[in-house]
Amino acid sequence: MEGWGPRSPRIEERGSQGETHLEEKRGLEAALAFSGNQEAVALTDRYVMQTYARFPLALVRGEGCRVWDADGKAYLDFVAGLAVCNLGHCHPRVVEAIRAQAGRLLHVSNLYHIPQQALLARKIVENSFGDRVFFCNSGAEANEGAIKLARRYERFVRGGSRFEILAMRNSFHGRTLGALTATGQEKFHKGFEPLVPGFRYVPFDDPDALEKAVGPDTCAVILEPIQGEGGVVCPSQGYLREVRRICDDHDLMLLFDEVQVGMGRTGTLFAYEQYGVKPDVMTLAKGLAGGVPIGALVATEEAARGFAPGAHAATFGGNPLAAAAGLAALEALLEEGLLENCRRAGALLRRGLEDLAARRPGQVRQVRGKGLILGLELEEPGAPVVKACMEAGLLINCTAERVLRFLPPLVVTAAEIEEMLQILDRALSVQAVAGGKQA
Repeated sequence: MEGWGPRSPRIEERGSQGETHLEEKRGLEAALAFSGNQEAVALTDRYVMQTYARFPLALVRGEGCRVWDADGKAYLDFVAGLAVCNLGHCHPRVVEAIRAQAGRLLHVSNLYHIPQQALLARKIVENSFGDRVFFCNSGAEANEGAIKLARRYERFVRGGSRFEILAMRNSFHGRTLGALTATGQEKFHKGFEPLVPGFRYVPFDDPDALEKAVGPDTCAVILEPIQGEGGVVCPSQGYLREVRRICDDHDLMLLFDEVQVGMGRTGTLFAYEQYGVKPDVMTLAKGLAGGVPIGALVATEEAARGFAPGAHAATFGGNPLAAAAGLAALEALLEEGLLENCRRAGALLRRGLEDLAARRPGQVRQVRGKGLILGLELEEPGAPVVKACMEAGLLINCTAERVLRFLPPLVVTAAEIEEMLQILDRALSVQAVAGGKQA
């Protein structure tokens, strides 16, 4: 990976322009050569809009399951950019695809055919339930597209007037206004009212409640097969089959948000495979392109009839660079044994977490999840544990206040899992002592 990363960008020197390129390289290196975390934090605080409660470190380099901050400290990364870096940081195939494509063509409009986009769409279709793909730039944008597709299908294909979307409580679908409205957590809604009309919420993993909620205006159901931000909540095995039946019985479109749990995260390429249920529409993002921003809306041929030229668009969606990265990432995921490693590593990590939980009955409530999206629910808030782990060189995440969420790259090794468990055990001991519990 030499020469790749913010500290030493590769700028090719060509002919008589070599001196100019060298000056550009030096200028870029100088601009990114922070003296350390403190300088990067100060710069962010001064110029970047404050929408994140960031940790006081700046990550500047990564490889595999490791990242390094601006002070040179290494961390074992069990966050993976929030399930983005499924292949690990700077996977060679993705890096090479980006480099090669950047030297040929970065962007053209979707007014023209984009070969890389078509190749990526074909690869997704060949490995999923879907027949058609629309590309965008993020998970929220993909979910906005799914909502629009469901409503437009109802109006222009079915010839009806239904518009209501049933969503799940405790869900998360993104921060844009439609996706935010579909999110079944009031804490995210505050200050953005009035929200988009036509949404109602039902309890997750409760098919009876869902069926009772279906009304004359209902046209679709949207859900995450596993609720990630909501606390790594898995449904019972038969739940999604019941949801599929309800949608079929009432002629509703079924939308699966696989932004976080797709792209191999659960041990199968897509999470719906874990439950033997196919949706009409699936949204993807995060792990689709190895770290390059991209989103996708995957639909059956029938569902895709809801869109027509001019009905939906994304200027940057599926542009040559993002699509080339996505194709390289998907090929690596399918060809390098990463799904098998996810299942094997996920089982090992789960056993380790369950052993840890068994030794701390007054501190840990439950271990849950599938593959390499696992949650450890605590009795107390998890933020102090996250902080202690970070100080010890381990990055983990806390969601739903008390759930430690583990999202390592799918290339994680047994040795790295053992290292993580040892650091986590020590961090939990610190929390136990601070809380007056026996460590």
